[in-house]
Amino acid sequence: MSFRLKLTIMLAMASVVLATSVGSAAEQPGVTDKEIKIGNTMPYSGPASAYGIIGKTESAYFNMLNEQGGINGRSVNFISRDDSYSPPKTVEQVRKLVEQDNVLLLFSTLGTPTNTAIHEYLNENKVPQLFVSTGADKWNDPKHFPWTMGWIPSYGAEASIYASYILANLPNAKIAVLYQNDDFGKDYLNGLRKGLGDKAAKMIVATQSYETTDPTVDSQIVSLQGSGADVLLTAAIPKFAAQAIRKVYDIGWRPTHFLTSVSNSVGTVMKSAGLEKGVGIISASFVKDPTDPQWQETTAYREWLAFMKKYNTSAGVADIQAVVAYSYAQTLVSVLKACGDNLGRESIMKHAADLHNLALPMLLPGITLSTSPTDFAPVKQMQLEKFDGNTWKLFGDVISASGSAGAD
Repeated sequence: MSFRLKLTIMLAMASVVLATSVGSAAEQPGVTDKEIKIGNTMPYSGPASAYGIIGKTESAYFNMLNEQGGINGRSVNFISRDDSYSPPKTVEQVRKLVEQDNVLLLFSTLGTPTNTAIHEYLNENKVPQLFVSTGADKWNDPKHFPWTMGWIPSYGAEASIYASYILANLPNAKIAVLYQNDDFGKDYLNGLRKGLGDKAAKMIVATQSYETTDPTVDSQIVSLQGSGADVLLTAAIPKFAAQAIRKVYDIGWRPTHFLTSVSNSVGTVMKSAGLEKGVGIISASFVKDPTDPQWQETTAYREWLAFMKKYNTSAGVADIQAVVAYSYAQTLVSVLKACGDNLGRESIMKHAADLHNLALPMLLPGITLSTSPTDFAPVKQMQLEKFDGNTWKLFGDVISASGSAGAD
């Protein structure tokens, strides 16, 4: 064989290898032999900035993971951008993450209105919108949105748990509801109505909504008190939840107060409101509250605390959202490890939809994660708890909080 012929063959082979490499990269954006690129949006500023701890904790977790060798030999490049809890800004940031940063997937993007704004875009482009940080019922709809998966329990199902408690223990209740005027708040209101069934119209005597641009919810609380209600459900993000707790106490109103799980952090909500003003409030949880002494001698808590002290020093150890975020990250790592070297987007969604009683160290005992191709709601159980002025005290049994898939 002549030298010229050998050279021609070698060049041809090199071209094939290069073309294959380029094709593979096109099929798997955000993945190299050394790196997995993951995108995220988080409200590090704006009315929901208290949730910024979630993004900071996830970033810290991936930093720890990278020190330990990453995922199947690949480090995680976690790109988290501030969207200020503003849907237009979320759209702008997500388009940058997908089209400029070429991330493999979006993970734990926070907020119901913000995720709604990118829902169709990510599904049309077949980009995983995985384990979103919102419990809106719409995220469990694999038939219509096969690239979007929730994580925390359904807001509507959580509200139905409160409804069951009210029916069993407060059958003559007059209920008032404070809710955020979007899908987040309306899911809680609708879930409460559904849980109360044919008694809802009589038992719910007043509702008041607020906008995230409102300075306070003081006027709404005064109006709800005036309805004569003796039960209050507050479905609000942390800033407004703390305001509501404080105002209820300060005007001398003493309803049986239910507070939604997304805003029951001791560190950012209860302390902000005034610990003494939250005594007796009822909520629900699915993770171990870091302020509850019963967990603090367990291996799971000690490992979490060691992680916080070494990698996440800017976050408060009294904030339950740091526990939730830690568990979010562990779930994603479990999925990516299961994918092995097949890190295509379809493979990721396939493994995310194949969780079977996944146990995570900081979930409450008896609660595990499960999914299937027709069920995109990993966490389906919660337990009621009551605030004693220092921490949340669990009571009762673990209760099903499973939501149904979206309707046709």
